[in-house]
Amino acid sequence: MEATIALRLPRDAASVPVIRQLLDASLRALGVEPQIREDILLMLSEACSNVIQHATPSDDYMVSTELFRDRCVIKVVDAGNGFDFTGARSPSPTSEHGRGLLIMKALADDIRFVNRHERGSIVCLEKTLRFVEDAPGLSLLLNEEHEGEGERHASGRTTQNEPHIGDHTRVGEHVKVR
Repeated sequence: MEATIALRLPRDAASVPVIRQLLDASLRALGVEPQIREDILLMLSEACSNVIQHATPSDDYMVSTELFRDRCVIKVVDAGNGFDFTGARSPSPTSEHGRGLLIMKALADDIRFVNRHERGSIVCLEKTLRFVEDAPGLSLLLNEEHEGEGERHASGRTTQNEPHIGDHTRVGEHVKVR
């Protein structure tokens, strides 16, 4: 099973709780551990907040989330002027703003930024899912059809051929930032 949520949202702060609640409900229904859900929702909020604050002159943005096997992949796409992620500076210790990129980098297992000069930006965030005991997601997302793709551990995870954020981004359209 693969679960996908995709929304085009107005570039307005009121849009952030909408996508947060939809994704949280999905993760909760699948039995994703609370700490992992919180990390994902904070990453999502930071990425959306950056769009709302900085993606001028765009009126809207798109968020897509994919839950596939033991991964959550989030893409936040805007049509603003673009942003040079390589030149982002760390905020001063007393600054009230500017920590969104640091938070996303700290929480994500993988993060990619795409600057589409004057056509907007894409932020891709990936987080490994962990499930509570007897969670529906264990049988729905980690089903047996993928068993032959790698060595399966008792946790249901494989050691190779796991989906990677690069599988969700066109070649040449991303810059890995770590």
